[in-house]
Amino acid sequence: MKNRVMTACLLTIIGAFAAQSAAAQILPAKIPNPELVGQLTKGLSISPTQAVGGAGALFGLAKKNLTPGDFGKVSKAVPGIDGLMSAAPKVKPSAAAGAISSMGSMGAMLPGGLGALAGVADQFKALGLSPDMATKFLPLMSSYVSGKGGKGVADILMGAFK
Repeated sequence: MKNRVMTACLLTIIGAFAAQSAAAQILPAKIPNPELVGQLTKGLSISPTQAVGGAGALFGLAKKNLTPGDFGKVSKAVPGIDGLMSAAPKVKPSAAAGAISSMGSMGAMLPGGLGALAGVADQFKALGLSPDMATKFLPLMSSYVSGKGGKGVADILMGAFK
């Protein structure tokens, strides 16, 4: 009986270490912006890994689409933005995403607002999220940025996706 109890305790401890190790491989050692990640995780019912990667992908797209000065304003309002962007999945864009984003105004008319967000479609797929989830990130990210940097900065961020 005593051996069974000890064995069960040992297996529980080993299981806990294995789970902790698996979580460490999925999440960065330190979540770059726990407040934003928490809001995304709760608001969208997604994992922290998906929240970090999705936000990073969108901030990366914003950086490409904004002037350095405008992105600097957004960056100032989002602690850990570099960590978020570096956690975004590194994927090779699909031909479809490239074709949509090169369509300009026609791409913006696509259902779900995917025209301007086509550049992150493959990154969202790599995170196990549908590409249209990007449109669900935006209001939460805008609200967060508005609370930290003001409505003008949130408007700058949202302008990057039009």
